[in-house]
Amino acid sequence: MRLLSKIFNLNEPGWGRGSNGSEPPKNGNEPPKRPAQGNGPPDLDQVWRDFNQRLGSFFGRNQGGGHNNGPRPPQQGMGGPTPRQSRIGLGVIVGAAVALWLGSGFFIVQEGQVAVVTQFGRYKSTAQAGFQWRIPYPIQSNEIVNLSQLRTFEVGFRGNARNRVLPEALMLTDDENIVDVQFVVQYRLKADGAPEYLFKTKDPDESVRQAAQASMREVVGTRKMDFVLYEGRTAVAVDVQKLMQQILDRYQTGVQVSSVAIQNVQPPEQVQAAFDDAVKAGQDRERQVNEGQAYRNQIVPMAGGQASRMLEQAEGYRAKIVGNAVGDVARFGSVLTEYRKSPLVIRERMYLETMQQMYASASKVLVDTKGSNNMLYLPLDKIMQQTAQDAAKVAPGTVTPPQPVINTPAPLSPPARPAAASGSANTLTRDRGSR
Repeated sequence: MRLLSKIFNLNEPGWGRGSNGSEPPKNGNEPPKRPAQGNGPPDLDQVWRDFNQRLGSFFGRNQGGGHNNGPRPPQQGMGGPTPRQSRIGLGVIVGAAVALWLGSGFFIVQEGQVAVVTQFGRYKSTAQAGFQWRIPYPIQSNEIVNLSQLRTFEVGFRGNARNRVLPEALMLTDDENIVDVQFVVQYRLKADGAPEYLFKTKDPDESVRQAAQASMREVVGTRKMDFVLYEGRTAVAVDVQKLMQQILDRYQTGVQVSSVAIQNVQPPEQVQAAFDDAVKAGQDRERQVNEGQAYRNQIVPMAGGQASRMLEQAEGYRAKIVGNAVGDVARFGSVLTEYRKSPLVIRERMYLETMQQMYASASKVLVDTKGSNNMLYLPLDKIMQQTAQDAAKVAPGTVTPPQPVINTPAPLSPPARPAAASGSANTLTRDRGSR
């Protein structure tokens, strides 16, 4: 390298100033020394001749002097290299050029990428991630394709929902209504889809966009407007993704659809107000239906409970009446048995019990005294009212609980008996002492 720097040193002042008076080199590897010839500009032709001369000396040529093989006859101008030296120099140049050409075939593929190698423009192979080599250009070439990149595009809008693209967004439904559909599609390349992505279609990204629009229009065209607007958004997106994948596989694009997301679905702006009124009416109808259903759910169980309670009460009343009747029959049977044994005693007892029941619920008592026709009247109801009023005057503002009424029956007289033979048949007495 030091020798090369000496030979091709561009800072030497002798470049382009002729070879007259130059000193021959001491050996074959040194350029001839030239005397300085003034400060004039160098001659371009002379510069070229000097360059050729130094290049020849580099390959072992002697100029105008002796050589190790013996003296040579003097030559006019520059001497040429020997054929062997020329072949060696040419071989070195060709070898360096071939090495550089072969070295240009090395390339690096990053992780998540593949390199598609073509030979004379035709697909040859696919190189995976790492340090790879191919036959250099123009025989083979490679193109890097990113498989891990998630590609995204928007249909019906750009950037946000306000920047609408109506030719893409307006679609016709099955019930002949128009809806404004805005959605986003995400896709990436398949693991072995790089050759198809590059060579099967002219513009694969535009093909994916057109397939997305065609799939969405086909799916929306087979659905009702209400289904697309409300409960069917997820189902529509799933159907569009499946249909898109079928179309792209049919055209061999090498694309895998990752997701289809519907961003916004609404009626056109021209009928938005009327549609909002219809939606509000539908919501009011649904609300009233829900309220009626809630009222029904409240009333029906309550009515069922009341019916069950009434049935239970009726069953209890039936059991009570039947039980009382059975008890009365049993009691009557026992009384009848005892009555047959002693009729007079049972008759007296029955009379006393009947009178006791009558006087217990009576508020007026008439007492008949013996030997007198005057009747004693005891106004027990008036007495109880007067007692309650006196208690209210003593403690105003207080509520006096009602006092229990105790009606003491008057002494019972024996039932009327027919008079003696000497008495009147219509005279009745309460004296039971004669019995």
